[in-house]
Amino acid sequence: MNSLESIYQYYVKDVYRYLYSLSYDHHTAEDLVQETFYRAYLYLEDWKNERIKPWLFRVAHNAYVDYQRKASRSIVIDAAFFARMVDRDTPEITLLQQEVQREIGRMLADIPEKQRQAVLLVDLHQFTYQEAADIMGITLSHIKITLFRARQRLREMKRKDGML
Repeated sequence: MNSLESIYQYYVKDVYRYLYSLSYDHHTAEDLVQETFYRAYLYLEDWKNERIKPWLFRVAHNAYVDYQRKASRSIVIDAAFFARMVDRDTPEITLLQQEVQREIGRMLADIPEKQRQAVLLVDLHQFTYQEAADIMGITLSHIKITLFRARQRLREMKRKDGML
């Protein structure tokens, strides 16, 4: 797997799912996937033969952070107009993904951003603690603390909902 096209074909769905889990918007996730692979194309020669998936997720994470910064500076006049236009039934999202997002997505939306990102990287995308810490740009001990707090908060939310 040394060409960008083969890397794209192999990882595009994983990167999309990760970005969709962060943004909860199909169009934003698609745009960020394209931005991720554009940046990967620009910096592919800088890739130091580390594992490609954590490197791509780090690029995707940085694209999402940049998007969030830019979005915080802009104001949408009528968000309801755009919400009506969003096509939520896309062929890329399978029934299993919809079910998981309904059950877990609601709870993840209620926890802080850093905690949500940590849970998504480690628990959903199966990155090691060190890989997740590298992607988020934090230390190993900080990712462990963040995950502990996120999982604790999610358990507390489950108890309140009567799921445990």
